[in-house]
Amino acid sequence: MAILAIEDLTKRFGDVLAVDGLSFKVAPGEIFGFLGGNGAGKTTTLRMVLDIIRPTSGRLEIAGSTPNRRNAQAIGFLPEERGLYGNMSAIDTIIYFGRLKGLEPAAARAYGLELLERFGLADRAKAKIGEMSKGMAQKVQLATALVNRPHLLLLDEPFSGLDPVNQGLLEEEILRASREGAAVVFSTHVMQHAERLCDRLLLLRRGKKRFEGTLDEARALLPSRIQAVAKESIAGVPGISRATRCEPLAEGWSLYQLQLEAGRSSAQLLEHCTTHGVPLRRFEESRASLHDVFVRLVGDEEIER
Repeated sequence: MAILAIEDLTKRFGDVLAVDGLSFKVAPGEIFGFLGGNGAGKTTTLRMVLDIIRPTSGRLEIAGSTPNRRNAQAIGFLPEERGLYGNMSAIDTIIYFGRLKGLEPAAARAYGLELLERFGLADRAKAKIGEMSKGMAQKVQLATALVNRPHLLLLDEPFSGLDPVNQGLLEEEILRASREGAAVVFSTHVMQHAERLCDRLLLLRRGKKRFEGTLDEARALLPSRIQAVAKESIAGVPGISRATRCEPLAEGWSLYQLQLEAGRSSAQLLEHCTTHGVPLRRFEESRASLHDVFVRLVGDEEIER
């Protein structure tokens, strides 16, 4: 059973269509990237999953039932806008969030201390949030999302504002949660994190799904580019839509940039060249990046490089 199932979900704010007929599912242990620019509808969708706002129409289920207090206890959430009580200590903050999720104080304290140890903050357990650095406070906020060992972990632009060290820590925790069976959904417009972490991803533009699938399936939407050292005859090989001569070399050889026709693979091209005696001295494939796919399907106005 999918931990999260969304079907034809729509949300309007007056005349603004924020989410437009969105459907997808996330399975236990899966890391699902929710990609789109600012204003694409990512946060609105997550807030509907959390039952903070209600959909205009459509169906939303968590572990087979509509959002309610019981399944809310199985959700961990890291909001984009971070905010904790400055006068509370780190461990008391984690215990407080654990109790909101139905944990007994002793259980919340025990796992909270374990998380602080893991995050290098064991000696800061009793320090007030307001006395901590921004990076330390962000680790405490992450601990509040993990203290209930969620079955569904929702992360809204989780890498925003993190330094490289804390980005690495967050990536490790995402992978850990997945290994322990949680379904992880994180929204982002930073492609490098999605490329490293996601089992599947969804591209959202103005509230509407533009693509859903694996990273390889996303890359396959754009043709591969190949660099080859070949003779002039390479331009006439079937399956090549464009052969650009980049650099002449000795003895009639040249460096070519090749673009394949849609649906053609580099393996098919190489097999044809080998079978038909087309001379090659170099053959290197460069597949489209997720950045390229994002720009093609969503646009480059909101992407973070």
